[in-house]
Amino acid sequence: MPDPGRYEPYRVYLMDVSYFSGKLEAYLRYKEIPFQRVEAGTSELLDPIYTHTGLMKVPVVECANGQWLKDTTPMLYWFDRHYPRQPIIPSDPYVHFLSKLVEDYADEWLWRPALYYRWMFPQDFRLMGDRIAREVMSNWPIPRLVGWYFGKRQQAIQVRGEGVRPHNEEYVKNTYLNNIKHLQSILDKTPYLLGEHPTLVDFGYFASMFRHFGLDPTPARIMRERAPAVYEWLARLWNAKASRHPGEQKIGDFSHPGWDWIFKDIGEVYLPYLAANALAWREQRKHFDYKVPAVAFPKLPVSQYRVWCRGELQRAYAALPEAVRERVRARLQPADLDGALKQYGLIESGLENEFHLPLQRTPKPARGLRRLKLSITGTPQDMPASD
Repeated sequence: MPDPGRYEPYRVYLMDVSYFSGKLEAYLRYKEIPFQRVEAGTSELLDPIYTHTGLMKVPVVECANGQWLKDTTPMLYWFDRHYPRQPIIPSDPYVHFLSKLVEDYADEWLWRPALYYRWMFPQDFRLMGDRIAREVMSNWPIPRLVGWYFGKRQQAIQVRGEGVRPHNEEYVKNTYLNNIKHLQSILDKTPYLLGEHPTLVDFGYFASMFRHFGLDPTPARIMRERAPAVYEWLARLWNAKASRHPGEQKIGDFSHPGWDWIFKDIGEVYLPYLAANALAWREQRKHFDYKVPAVAFPKLPVSQYRVWCRGELQRAYAALPEAVRERVRARLQPADLDGALKQYGLIESGLENEFHLPLQRTPKPARGLRRLKLSITGTPQDMPASD
């Protein structure tokens, strides 16, 4: 069993408005892992975050022995190995694979509606722009004006730049509405998404549902009105403690019909998107047009990270025993899981060694960086970004 003592205590660099910071923080709270919370601003980003990870993103974790961790999904697996009491990673291979699939979808596909709801409604735009200005850019000249400017850049880069146009706005809106509708049906009778204990899917969904949909005015009002069980689950998971769940874990198997629409969206829209993105990466394109029967997005930016995400799913699927793969395929029907995962073969992202934790890299000095650019999610991403 790994000895966590040499890594404790942990310094966790995060931001209160960050999609993935809430996911990691909720997990650490649940597992009752000691950590020091560090609100990351520009100086923390440059030194030591960029110096030790090569990325301008949060959350990241600094261990007591000087080693570093990054990216929430590998970090959850790493922590679960080192703190095995009440694990969140399912041991059953069928449930584990479906959990990885749902977590990846919740991380990477709910991103777009989360940014849409944050920046395309006037009340949300004003509130979040002002909050970011006060919490992150307070040392900048005219912070409120900077917050407004940042919001406008988010609209251009992370909404319109992510292919959102009048013809597909309804799909983007409904991605959120359909998810909370079906999560409501699941959570109406059970405290967590797979039963009596928090698991990987809870923390996967928590990322967008807590820091974005559950807190931003417009989606939070919708959640309270249409999915109160989801709203209640957010507080329950935030307050959960592994020590309160000492018994044997009883985890469901995704048989609840509330998962049907979610698996349909994953199989018919999200996995084909991952395939199209990977092909565009292999062909060294910067953008690609994406169209399936449910929706069309023009000129999407190619994401190297999502090529890696797809590769991880492909490897996990290939490693399943055939009987388990057949069961997974049956659960995803009528979507063609094999077709979506095997199309174009395994395309390497070049990031295969980037997420082996703890990180094994030579620190890069922060000095000499060119000026920071404002980029992604609902946080000022390079001061810092959310993974």
